[in-house]
Amino acid sequence: MKAMTANWTAPTAHGPIRWTQHIPGSKSITNRAYILAALAAYPSAIHGALHSRDTALMADALRAMGTGIRDTEGVVYVDPAPLHGTKVECGLAGTVMRFVPPVAALASGPVLFDGDAQARTRPMSTILDALRALGVSITGDTLPFTVESSGIPVGGTVEIDASASSQFVSGLLLAAPRFAKGITVRHVGAKLPSLPHIEMTVAMLRQAGITVDESENQWQVHPGPIQGRTWVVEPDLSNATPFLAAAAVTGGSVTVRNWPLDTTQPGDAIRLILERMGCQVDLITAASGPGYDLQVTGPKPGKLNGVNLDMSDIGELTPTVAALAALASEPSILSGIAHLRGHETDRLAALSTEINRLGGHCQELPDGLLITPAPLHGGVWHSYADHRMATAGAIIGLVVEGVEVEDIQTTSKTLPGFETMWADMVHG
Repeated sequence: MKAMTANWTAPTAHGPIRWTQHIPGSKSITNRAYILAALAAYPSAIHGALHSRDTALMADALRAMGTGIRDTEGVVYVDPAPLHGTKVECGLAGTVMRFVPPVAALASGPVLFDGDAQARTRPMSTILDALRALGVSITGDTLPFTVESSGIPVGGTVEIDASASSQFVSGLLLAAPRFAKGITVRHVGAKLPSLPHIEMTVAMLRQAGITVDESENQWQVHPGPIQGRTWVVEPDLSNATPFLAAAAVTGGSVTVRNWPLDTTQPGDAIRLILERMGCQVDLITAASGPGYDLQVTGPKPGKLNGVNLDMSDIGELTPTVAALAALASEPSILSGIAHLRGHETDRLAALSTEINRLGGHCQELPDGLLITPAPLHGGVWHSYADHRMATAGAIIGLVVEGVEVEDIQTTSKTLPGFETMWADMVHG
């Protein structure tokens, strides 16, 4: 049983925030690099890897199957080795429960997967049925389940409905080069969400020397050796968005170091969103080293514009944008995000409940949220063991006195030390 912890009183800003923030590495890139390095033909090094609960769970899963992983002076070295049967703990990490089962199909013995109680309700049948269609033996349809294969799976073509999560596609693609005939994934069903994450997967496969053919709703990964290489992980742009939101809601200016000019991370979309909401957004020459920093300057407090956004490709930004919308001067509609009902929690229900609990007006739509600004008051903001729900509460707490975020430690899933970073920003 989880120990009870005191609620975290979100610090309130009593003027415009002016701050420069360093953001640790991308969780999405880190965990993809771990998978590709573990399946590579020779060792790899990962520079700038994120160290968080999700990435630790990924590293531990691969170690448990036999991969050598060591962290030396900030560089993670990955030594591939024959994979064997074991037990994998997924926690609440979607990338572990969706990316690692295809890897486990390459192991010499059964691999049992389990996770947090909340993870046992997350949809898994899509990838498990796909592995069954590819000749892999699976026992169970949700956590806990067991993956077992006799020899290297043949692979081939598989049709899946990945409308609940793009992770189902990425999970199959990442391990596909090691299947005898590779894997062709054909998406059949409603609109595929979070397409940039699949583009990230394809780009990283190609960087590792793998041939990938793409057409609409279809990806063909050819078999072949995955190259060991040096991976350099970009800052996590989705983790940067709450800090940029701080500038937007306080009329301040926040700079995030080393913003990549060319990236597949969905978090990059925050630049356009903040501009549409009335912020000034500038890429400026980096204060130290090559490249650029991103600087966001907010409008006068209370003057944020409402927005009408299709967020189907950028669903992970929804909690940040919903918090901004609750503090805007006009209504906002966030659509294309029905799939968020299957994330760490039902994010649409959670956001609606918590915004309304503080006096706001948030209505669930079939595929999104209608947020009509209303005067907010203090109270407890529940996180639902969801890191992005916790950071959304922190954003609102910047301008609403007395917001207490329940279980702020859930942010360690992707950004350990968030509450200290946040307090440092607010208090200067």
